[in-house]
Amino acid sequence: MKEYQLFDQAQIKAVEEAVSIAEELVSNYFKMSSSQWFKSRYDVRTTINLADHERVVGPFAQVVGYEARKKDVPFGSSAFNFYRVCLQDGTILKAVEEKEGFQLFPFVLYVVVHELVHVVRFTKFQQIYEAATTHETAMEEERKVHALTLKILKPVRLAGLALILEYYGERSVKPGFDKLV
Repeated sequence: MKEYQLFDQAQIKAVEEAVSIAEELVSNYFKMSSSQWFKSRYDVRTTINLADHERVVGPFAQVVGYEARKKDVPFGSSAFNFYRVCLQDGTILKAVEEKEGFQLFPFVLYVVVHELVHVVRFTKFQQIYEAATTHETAMEEERKVHALTLKILKPVRLAGLALILEYYGERSVKPGFDKLV
């Protein structure tokens, strides 16, 4: 089995806090009530809790979509879409280590807000999950999500976040590029 760099316990605490704040920011931006937000069927996991096919090299995170079904309900009408935000610990830690001034908490906040915007767009059918896997459609989706992520986070006052927004605000997903760098 391949070795992956994992968040330590202190880093997991920072990730948990970033996820909580990201959920609040995204639900507020999209004006979703608590009940609407919790009906969005998703979870957020770090590398240690990911299946092999959910671990990728390169991106900081990815959203993997599944068709789920309520327990003990065999009918097709009980099926629903479920999305998993798969954080890639090693890639995130490498970015924080290599980019001067980057801190884990604001960087994970940026990454999770970005991924939750995808989840909201999928659950509200603003983007079809299956269509977002084709290269051209995926790049257009990334541009839209990147712009929304910056819009959501720009008013947030948090030490270290302005540097991340400045760094990624200068970059956008452009035709010919596979991801933000």
